[in-house]
Parts: sequence; C-alpha cells; structure tokens
Amino acid sequence: MLSGGLIVSVSFAYLLLLFAVAYFGDRRADQGRSIIANPWTYALSLAVYCTAWTYFGSVGRAASGGVWFLPIYLGPTLGFALSWLVILKMIRIAKTYRITSIADFIASRYGKSHLLGGLVSIIAVVGTVPYIALQLKAISSGYALLIGEHDAAYRSIHAGSWLQDSTLYIALLLAVFTVLFGTRHLDATERHEGMVAAIAFESVVKLVAFLAVGLFVTYGLFDGFGDIFARAYADADLAGLFTLDGAGGSYGGWFALTLLAMLSVIFLPRQFQVTVVENVNEQHLRRATWLFPAYLLAINVFVLPIALGGLLLFGQGAVDPDTFVLTLPLVHGQKWLALLAFVGGLSASTGMVIVETIALSTMVCNDLVMPLLLRLSRFKQAASPDLTGLLLAIRRGAILLVLLLGYVYFRLAGEAYALVAIGLISFAAVAQFAPAMLGGMYWRGGTREGALAGLAGGFLLWTYTLLLPSFAKSGWLDPAFLEHGLFGLAWLKPEQLFGLQGLDNISHALFWSMAANIGCYVLVSVLRSPTGQEASQATLFVDVFRRGQTAMPASFWRGSAEVSDLLPLVARFLGTRRAMDAFNDYARTRGVAHVQELKADAGLVHFAETLLAGAIGSASARVMVSSVVQEEPLGLDEVMNILDEASQVRAYSHQLEEKSRALQAATDELRRANEQLKELDRLKDDFMSSVTHELRTPLTSIRAFSEMLHDDPRIDLAERTRFLGIIVSETARLTRLVNQVLDMAKIESGHAEWHNTDIDMRQLVEHAVGTTAQLFRDRGAAVELSLPDAVPLLRADHDRMVQVMLNLLSNAAKFVPAGEGRVKVALTHGGGELRVDVADNGPGIPPESAAVIFEKFRQGGDQRSRPQGTGLGLPISKQIVEHFGGRLWVTSSPGEGATFSFVLPLAEGAAESAAAAHNEIE
Repeated sequence: MLSGGLIVSVSFAYLLLLFAVAYFGDRRADQGRSIIANPWTYALSLAVYCTAWTYFGSVGRAASGGVWFLPIYLGPTLGFALSWLVILKMIRIAKTYRITSIADFIASRYGKSHLLGGLVSIIAVVGTVPYIALQLKAISSGYALLIGEHDAAYRSIHAGSWLQDSTLYIALLLAVFTVLFGTRHLDATERHEGMVAAIAFESVVKLVAFLAVGLFVTYGLFDGFGDIFARAYADADLAGLFTLDGAGGSYGGWFALTLLAMLSVIFLPRQFQVTVVENVNEQHLRRATWLFPAYLLAINVFVLPIALGGLLLFGQGAVDPDTFVLTLPLVHGQKWLALLAFVGGLSASTGMVIVETIALSTMVCNDLVMPLLLRLSRFKQAASPDLTGLLLAIRRGAILLVLLLGYVYFRLAGEAYALVAIGLISFAAVAQFAPAMLGGMYWRGGTREGALAGLAGGFLLWTYTLLLPSFAKSGWLDPAFLEHGLFGLAWLKPEQLFGLQGLDNISHALFWSMAANIGCYVLVSVLRSPTGQEASQATLFVDVFRRGQTAMPASFWRGSAEVSDLLPLVARFLGTRRAMDAFNDYARTRGVAHVQELKADAGLVHFAETLLAGAIGSASARVMVSSVVQEEPLGLDEVMNILDEASQVRAYSHQLEEKSRALQAATDELRRANEQLKELDRLKDDFMSSVTHELRTPLTSIRAFSEMLHDDPRIDLAERTRFLGIIVSETARLTRLVNQVLDMAKIESGHAEWHNTDIDMRQLVEHAVGTTAQLFRDRGAAVELSLPDAVPLLRADHDRMVQVMLNLLSNAAKFVPAGEGRVKVALTHGGGELRVDVADNGPGIPPESAAVIFEKFRQGGDQRSRPQGTGLGLPISKQIVEHFGGRLWVTSSPGEGATFSFVLPLAEGAAESAAAAHNEIE
C-alpha cells in the first residue's frame, strides 16, 4: 500500500503542473504566440471525452459485458468520420455570432430566447451532475484503494459525517483549480487557451499511464494478447465475453449505445466547449477527424486484456472490475506503476471536471443568473459601474455549486451504479439537445415553441425513465413505482413505459425521450409560424456557409443609436480598455480614425451586440442593447421581404456571374475565331505566293524558248525541235499544275465529283505499279510487291484511289537513289480495314519536315537537290483518303528511307466476302 501523504503530494504536484501549463498557454496567447494553434493540440483536447469512465469504467464494463464497451468509442469515431461537416457548420456559426455555449447556441437560433437558454442550462446541469459524480467517485475510490482502506471508505460514506468525507474536499480542491484555470479574467471570445493546453497535456499523461498498465498486464503478467485471449476463451465463464449474445446484450442495445455516444461527443457541454468554442482554426478539424479516433483506438487497445487479466487472476466477484487498473499493479508489487495509474485516472477526471464546470458556469451565468439580474432596473442603466467582477464571481460560484451538486449525487446515488452506468445517464440527458440544434442548423421552419416543447418533453421522459430510477435504486426514493408503475399503473413503469419490453434501461429511456423530443419539436414547429426574429436567426444559421464569416446583416435591424451609449454599455461587461480596443479596431475597418467619428448605424449596433454576446450570452446581449437603442421590431412579413430581396439580389448576382462567364466564353470564342481567320489569311497568302511561284516557273521557260524561236529564225532544225519539246513539256507541266490546283480546290470546297464502285485493291495496286514502271526503270530502281491472294472489296472512287497510288509511287521514284533504289509495296487487311504501305530506301524525311509535307506546296528533301514537283500530290492524296474515312501518314528516320501508309475502312460484310474469295482461289 501507499501512504496517503505521498499520494496527496504527487496529486497536488501534478495539479500544479497542469496549472503551470495553463498559465504558460495564457501568457503566450496574450503575447500573440499561441501554443494551441495546431491540429495536434486541438485533437488532443478533444480527448477530454476520455474521462474516469474510459480509464476505469471501460475495464469494468468489459469485465462484465466483454465487447460491449466498444459502442462508447465506435460512436465518436463514426461521428467524426461521418458528421465533420456538421461540426464544421457549428464552428462557423459559433465564430460568426460569438456563441459561447450550447445554451447560447440554441437560444440564439430560436430568437435569442432567455427561456429557452435557461431550459437548456438546467438540462445541462442536471444531466451532467451524475457525470461529475462519476469523476469524484473514481478519484475517491482510487485513493482509498491505494491507501488500503477501500472497503472501510465505502462503508463510512453513508455512516459518517459529510465533513469527514475526503471526497468533499476533493470536490472543493477541484473547484479551486477550475476557478484558477477558467475564470481568472473575462474574455469576449470565451476561449481559454491555457486550459486547452493543459487538457491536451493531460490527454498525453492519461494515455501514457494507461498504456503502461496495459503493457505490464499483457506482457508482464501474461505472454501477450494471444496468451490472455486463449486462457479466457478456454474458461467457460469468460468465453461468452467475446460475443454479443454471450455478453447479455442485443443488437438493438449496441445500436442505441453507439448512437448515444455519437451524439454525446458533440453535445456534451465539455465537448462543445473544446470542439466548437475553443477552436482557433477551422482547418484543424480535418486532421482531428482521424487523430481523435486514433487516440480512442490507442487508449482502448488494452481495455479487454486488462479486464480479462483481472478476471483470470482474481476470479469473478472477488475484486471490483472498475479498480483493475490500480489493483493489478498494486497486488503484484508495482507500487510506482499503481501510483502512475492513479495519476492518469486523476488526470482523466480533473480534465473532464475543469472543462465541464467551466462550460456549465458560462451557461448558468449567461442564461440563468443574468436574465434575473436584468430584471433589476439598475443593471440596465448604462451608467452603472463595471460588472466584470460580478460576472466572474457568478461564474466562480456556479463552478462551486456544480461540483457540490456532483458530490451530493455521489453521496446519494453514486454507490448504486458502476461508473459506466452513471456516465450513460448523462449521455442520455445531453442527447436531448440534438433535435433542437441539428434542426436549427438545417431547417428554417423550427420555432422557439417547438424547441421548448421538444426539450421539455425529452427531459421529462429522461427524468422519469432514467434519473428517478437511479434514485430509487440508491434507496433515496421508494422503489415501488419501479415494480408497479406510477399510481400503481403497470403501463407507467419507468423501465417498461407503455408496455415496451425487451430493452435495457438506457435503450428504453433513449427511445422514449428522443421520440417525445423529436415529435414535439416537429409538430409544434409545423403548427406555429416563426416570428420575425426567429426567421432572421434561422436564415443566419442555415445559410452561414453562404454568408461566410460575417456578422448579422444590417438589414435585419432598424432603429437609432448613439456611440456614446453603446461604448459604455460594452465597457460595463468587458472592461473599459477591452471595449475601447474593440471599438477602435472596428473604426479602423470602417476607415475612421477615432471612435467618436463612427456612425451609430445598424452595423455598429450588431457589432456591440456580438461583443456582449461573447461575455453574457446572445439573449442577454439582445436585452442590454435594446435598453440603450431605439429599435423598431421587424415583423415576419418584413423579414421575409428582406430575405426575398436578398434572394433576388443573390439571384441577380448569380445571373450577372453567369452572363459574365458567357460573355467571357464568347470573347474567348471570338478570339479563337479571329486567330483562325488570321491563320487562314496567312495560308491564303502562302497559297497565292506558292501558286504564282509554281505557275511562273513553266511560264518563264515557255516564254524564253518561244522568244528565242521568234527572234532567231535561223536556228537549225535540231535545236528548234529541242526548244519545242521543252515548250511542250512545260506546257504539260503547267496543265498538270492547274488541274491539281483546281482538283484541290474542289475537294476542299466539297464540290468534287465522286464515283464510288466496288474496288479490288489488289488489282488497283498492280495497275498503279505497272503504270509507273517506266519511272522506276529510268531510275534503275526495283519494285517489290507483297500482296495477299484475295482482299475484301473496297467501296470508293476507283480513279481517285489510282491517283493516290500514283502520287505515292511517283513520290518514291523521285527520292530513291539512282541505280540502287528499292521500293516495297505491301497490301494487308484485318480488323475491318485495308492498309497499303509504300516504303523506299531514299534519304528519309527529317522530323521537322514530317508534319509539313502534307501541306500544300510543301516538299521534302534538301532544297538544292529536291526533285521537280508541285507539292500538291500528298495534300490531294490525304484529302482523298480522309474523304473515305481513312488516314494517311508517314514513318521515317533520316537516312533510312520513308514509308507512306494509309488505311481505309471496309464496308460491313467485306470480311466475309474476302474469306469466300480466298476459298474459291484455293
């Protein structure tokens, strides 16, 4: 066993360390050098979800229910994975409208209602008190266990005086530390950077401590996971813990617990505080969606091994499973490990208590106490003294009150329930916030009366089906109504309400409370139209992403105000210096040098109200601002008109954007058309230049030789005959050029005549080769044919295809080397196509010329050694081939010759006819 003095000293030193971390975090924040502005700190702060319930209670639940401890952690994992956009919307709303708590969120959404905010605060306090009692029970029982007075301490709880109970002083000590953590000063943003840093630090501590115990049990007392699971599975009493049915549960209960945990990770006051209010950067949420579930996985890895290890070593019923984390190291002589485990449990408990009570104190102050104070006329007077001290005192008192209520619940009901059971009671309570919050974020039709009816109905059913039975089982109430029902009516049994049986008490309470909550919320909202204030707030919440992080639109407020009234009002609750700094910053954003030059318009009124909302809540801020301004309330019709106008403006803006995009597209299209016209104009100029050049060459020769014959009649007959031969040759060349130009023009314009027939390409290729045979003989070149026995018939213009072949063959004849030329002509078919390849062993085509030889009047080869030609043969051939749905291309490497190829598609049935022809030949 350990001495009480050592435990107290270590615990107190750890709490001081937490306070030092928090103090350092606040100092850095004041210097503008935040230590929490990173996603890791944000994700670790979310781990405040893992309280003494996780640290001790999960092991206890695993020892009695096996895998039934998992839904409490599957819920948050699924919640962050599936609903991070919902959480992002909450964060955006809270940042935009300076919302500081769940009560403030709901009250602000439904017309800034004090009544609604107060009801939410009451539900939060009543529902969270059992959870705080759970933390006190965990610390108290852990301390008693370590000093060896566990059983005696339990027996003295009810027998002894409250003043002699150490748990009371633990509660008071936690109240002191919470006050130091969270209420040292009043902040309009209600963010506590030091507290968040401390919570992130304690998340690391409790994880390390729990993993240390898990490693000790798994690998120190046993030989790893396999050894523990094998021994447990071999034990008939423990084997059932590995299955849902064997653990005594049902699939319905699994679903209910998962849903309950999914809602609680968002709507528990402490979770809303760290997830939404304390968020400093929306982008941190993206990483937290996997870091937080990863943390949950890490801290639960050893839950089942510790539970099974305790049951295997101690047996069932000998030791309270909730204490296995401490008992296993303690019994096996690992006192320092047991002390570390206790510090980890203390860290888990204190983290929860600090954040939870800070969140609850804000709600109690802003939504319960402030509305009462505002009924007093002196609090509405702008000339009243600074109230920041009073607000801090109220919050500190609320922290003390909440912790004392937790202690009272611990004394009265805490011993009747295991740790997990107490936590589930709180989970079911805060789940009642879900319909009003989620409905308010996505449904404009939700009303204040609907939210009131839903929350009241759900809370009453929760109280009747879950809270009162916990009191009855603790002996505080007569348990007769559990067995016989209220007034002796069996259908009013709290745990079998209206005859519903077959569900555990948590699933039963969740079903009826949520059914009443959702039903009342929807029904009452549908039956009653929202007020103008509710309609305007609904639009701001539902459309927060569309509006961005901007304040309430000025069009939703109408009236008159004075800067001299608004500034002192804000200073009363924030302090003079902070108020002046805030107003000066606002003045600079409006391009004004001094606060007094500001125009007290709707924008300034909403700015002042938003500042106050961060300190006293949105509902109280609305009351205070209304006390110093002359406001003209807007009716529902006016709000709807404003919204309609805003919608029309947005629609008009959208239309302008669409027209602007259409205009930009038209401009781009015109620019492309203009560039195309410029290119066509350039090509026209090139064409005319090339045509005149090509025409001038034969004309020049014809004129020169004609002039020579005309000027010198004495030229002998042989010379005269040679000159006339040149004239005839050039005339033929000129005729070919003119014909090709005309042919090209007709094809491009679509006016060419086409006479399609069935063509045997084998015969056509042989004919073309025979026609050009003299050209190859003159060059001393050899032609090799590679033709199949039979090919499918091609539907095309016979003369045009002959023209293509002649162009390709004559082109090859021009470029092969004299005396060593080789040309190979191949014809193949397959895949519904015919293919012709004309390959030569000429000089080849440079890569830069391969793309231009199919352009008009562009020829390959070196300009000095280029053969005579018009440069139209290949372009015409390409046009003919493409007209029949084919394509023509060249493959070449310099010095290795060139291969001109074209493919043409076959008509349907051509393949079958080719096969038949081949069979006939055989």
